[in-house]
Amino acid sequence: PSEPNWINVNNYLALTRAGGSAQSRFQVDVVTEGSSAAAPAQAPAPEESKGRFKVVGFMDPGLGPAADIGPPPDVFHEPDTAKSDSVSLHSTGTGQTHISDSHSNTYYMRTFGHNTIDAVPNIEFYRQTAAPFGEKLTRPSLSELHDELDKEPFEDGLVNGEEPSAAEEAAALMAKEAKGGAVKFGWVKGVLVRCMLNIWGVMLFIRMSWIVGLTIAIILMATLVTTITGLSTSAIATNGFVRGGGAYYLISRSLGPEFGGSIGLIFAFANAVAVAMYVVGFAETVVEMLSDVDALMTDELNDIRIVGTLTVILLLGISVAGMEWEAKAQIVLLVILLAAIANYFLGTFIPVDNKEPKGFFGYHTAILFENFGPDFREEETFFSVFAIFFPAATGILAGANISGDLADPQSAIPIGTLLAILVTGLTYVAVAVSAGSCIVRDATGDHNDTVSDTVNCTDAACTLGYDFSICKEGGCQYGLMNDFQVMSLVSYFGPLITAGIFSATLSSALASLVSAPKVFQALCKDNIYPGLGIFAKGYGKNNEPLRGYVLTFCIGLAFILIAELNIIAPIISNFFLASYALINFSVFHASLANSPGWRPSFKYYNMWVSLAGAVLCCVVMFVINWWAALVTLLIILALYIYVGYKKPDVNWGSSTQALIYNQALTHCLNLSSVEDHVKNFRPQCLVLAGYPNSRPALLQLVHSFTKNVSLMVCGHVRTVSRRPNFKDLSQDYVRCRRWLIKKRIKAFYSPVFADNLRHGAQLLLQAVGLGRLKPNTLVMGFKNNWSDGNMRDVENYINTIHDAFDLQFGVVILRLMDGLDISHIPGQGTSNKDVLISVGPAKDSDSDSCPSKTHSNQSSPLIIRGRGKPDLPLLITTKSPLSLTDQRLLESSQMFKKKQGKGTIDVWWLFDDGGLTLLIPYLLTNRSKWGDCRIRVFIGGKINRIDHDRRAMATLLSRFRIDFSDINVLGDINVKPKKHNKLSFKELIEPYRLKEDDMEQEAAERLKAQEPWRITDNELELYKAKTNRQIRLNELLKEHSSSAKLIVVSMPLARKGTVSSALYMCWLETLSKDLPPLLLVRGNHQSVLTFYS
Repeated sequence: PSEPNWINVNNYLALTRAGGSAQSRFQVDVVTEGSSAAAPAQAPAPEESKGRFKVVGFMDPGLGPAADIGPPPDVFHEPDTAKSDSVSLHSTGTGQTHISDSHSNTYYMRTFGHNTIDAVPNIEFYRQTAAPFGEKLTRPSLSELHDELDKEPFEDGLVNGEEPSAAEEAAALMAKEAKGGAVKFGWVKGVLVRCMLNIWGVMLFIRMSWIVGLTIAIILMATLVTTITGLSTSAIATNGFVRGGGAYYLISRSLGPEFGGSIGLIFAFANAVAVAMYVVGFAETVVEMLSDVDALMTDELNDIRIVGTLTVILLLGISVAGMEWEAKAQIVLLVILLAAIANYFLGTFIPVDNKEPKGFFGYHTAILFENFGPDFREEETFFSVFAIFFPAATGILAGANISGDLADPQSAIPIGTLLAILVTGLTYVAVAVSAGSCIVRDATGDHNDTVSDTVNCTDAACTLGYDFSICKEGGCQYGLMNDFQVMSLVSYFGPLITAGIFSATLSSALASLVSAPKVFQALCKDNIYPGLGIFAKGYGKNNEPLRGYVLTFCIGLAFILIAELNIIAPIISNFFLASYALINFSVFHASLANSPGWRPSFKYYNMWVSLAGAVLCCVVMFVINWWAALVTLLIILALYIYVGYKKPDVNWGSSTQALIYNQALTHCLNLSSVEDHVKNFRPQCLVLAGYPNSRPALLQLVHSFTKNVSLMVCGHVRTVSRRPNFKDLSQDYVRCRRWLIKKRIKAFYSPVFADNLRHGAQLLLQAVGLGRLKPNTLVMGFKNNWSDGNMRDVENYINTIHDAFDLQFGVVILRLMDGLDISHIPGQGTSNKDVLISVGPAKDSDSDSCPSKTHSNQSSPLIIRGRGKPDLPLLITTKSPLSLTDQRLLESSQMFKKKQGKGTIDVWWLFDDGGLTLLIPYLLTNRSKWGDCRIRVFIGGKINRIDHDRRAMATLLSRFRIDFSDINVLGDINVKPKKHNKLSFKELIEPYRLKEDDMEQEAAERLKAQEPWRITDNELELYKAKTNRQIRLNELLKEHSSSAKLIVVSMPLARKGTVSSALYMCWLETLSKDLPPLLLVRGNHQSVLTFYS
């Protein structure tokens, strides 16, 4: 950005309408504040993008308060601080007077919000990043409006003067949309027509007459299921912008990728196989006609394959030609279908005498009453007949499946789908009632079967002059129950019914052939299943999934060539029903979660009705075919488990997340109302680890005893001279969370900014947690380099321990011989292809490992995999061989990641702290990594009662139900340590002694006040016995536990205000040096173990 400069505009044209004063002075400060904040709704002046202007002040002694003063026309964006909403005379804070008149000043007559940096509400701000209509406009960030002006505002994007203005961006959007020329359909052509064509199938012409008995009940039951599903679909479709993908998109965005990914795959497959089903139905009709005229090409089966193959190739050509051609073909098929239906109804009003022997007599109430009741034959039941009819009611998602090709899916899907269900439902009822009123169930077709005086006949046919009683013995070929082509008999022009059958099958096949690739393309775009990305590519102005068309064609052709669809058909019907069930369940789930984001504009739904619809769909699945329902559920379950295991990196704000939040909140509140109990104690750990990847050994060990048991929070105290902005913080947070997820460490990451470690730890100790989910144990790494650094850091470190005890926390400190911090080692967690690049955290958006170390200038070594940004300043360092020390440090940092072999965890339970020292080793041995380790317990005791102390401890451990391999009673703890160890301790403390006897008392007090960590001679003498105990314990630890996998020892306490930080640090150093991995543990002296039930 250019340096701020002053523009002095003197003698600016005419400052008033009456004539301006040459003495007027208008000062403008160019402020580079991020041109992306420009208001998007108005076209600015051409100079607007050259900079932001801030009015500092203006004054003209010769002008009165009524003067009409306005800024130059190129001053467009001004901060709100320089504006007034009324006529006022006020000070600008610079000693000058600011005159403003909202009535006479033309500046204030401009539209509100479009002459400010702060933007007015705009729909473009709420579009997602992947907006389908072009580039995304963004509102000014809070930082742009709130941060100090001396901050560098352009971290990303173009420099000042090069970013397109709001008007240019809006124009680009319109130009792109106009240039695209994509074909978009309204609710009639896009939804209503498709749904009606898909719902009206061959069942309308060849099976409706057969199921006349209780037909209305069957139709109403099927329509109830589809209507509830239609209402649920409408609710989801109006809860936000709907893109392509149909049922998959609706379910995945509502219930998440697990349900969406599983149902999307089988729904696309079901549509692909449905193509074969409909085409084979068409081919069978054609072959039957060829057989009637003895014109078969080979035999019936092969002819079905030939006709089916030619048909699906023709349909593929129509589909590939584009959605516009496909829509035209659908209109033609709809006209034929409507003509066939009208032809049937017209025929029912024109009775013909020669049709009476075949059972058609015209409308008669006697026939209607006779046909109204059920007449199940050949072991048929209500549910078996329902199973045959229900597939005729499906197809309600045909419009939703091409949601990406609709001009306004939110309004088109509800109107078109529900209207299609209403129209088709009424059509089915009308056809059933008319057929049941005109045609008897059985007829012989013989003109001679008239009623004679000798026959006692009571059927409806008898009242009309015919006796069909012989049909009760079977063998009749005509009537509702026997002739599947009875609608052709009744119709005014029979061949038109055949054309209707062709239209119904071909339209359904065409709709399925379009739906399957569209749904599959949306699924592949989301990258739910690896390897399917090649089918996500679209072609042409409508983004047609040509590869998906070819795949659907291949699947359909394969099943057409098999020509045996009796087994696969029930599974396909169940696949569709499973989709309906999940759509209904989505609405129930979203309503139950009660998320503020669930705001469908379609209000005619109810969560409990949707739940009933989901249950009904599942019931219908088992009614149609129980084994197919089981197969469907198993396939969905397998895909759900697979997607759940893979955990695709998507976040769609699903209702599952909302419900989890609700449950977590409810449970947290419920926990808060219950008092803690010792049986439910868990070590909830606040781990001061810095960046999580800085001390992996510390996190892995703590995770070993908190995983699935208790809370773990990775606290990070950041001590920086200048706090980064929110963008830097959020990127760091995301990287650290990603690292924890990648390493499968179940923990939260909580950073804070503070002046020093102690201050930050105080913030974390007091603020981290929610209700009962609050840490009760502080875990830190041992400060290995304490003697080499600033002793004020040691003071803060020790005081942090004191603060934890003050807040009734337990404290755990881990010490490894080689140390814990690996952040200084370059390239951690990377492969040979990785490049180590030092950049500011805000500049790095690709790194999947969090920064290892923060410096005062906020530059951190980050790992960018495979690529770097060319426009960023990169410092690329080649990997040099690691030193022997770093190699050992790296090895030890991974020691808790691998399975621990056979060995021991030595617990030196020297002081009773409530049981935390014993509980942590027990939790560790419950893990598979530590399962081969046995607990050895070491306690202090007297020489003359070692056996008694051992039995007492054994009794206590058995009552605690804690397994142990051995108990060692140490009777020689109070023996004086070896002389050379005492000398070593003396050398260790020498640099930190105050030596007050060698200086004036006043000088000693001044030095102690300046450096409170200094050790006084009085202090050394007072705690001589405790010092010797730490030296002796280290000797005993080396003697008994040098081969242990882990040592857990009671941490010594130091009284605040009496024991200096340096002395306490020397105690900890002496106790824990030159040993295997060691945990210093001290509970808060509240019982965490109990032997009561």
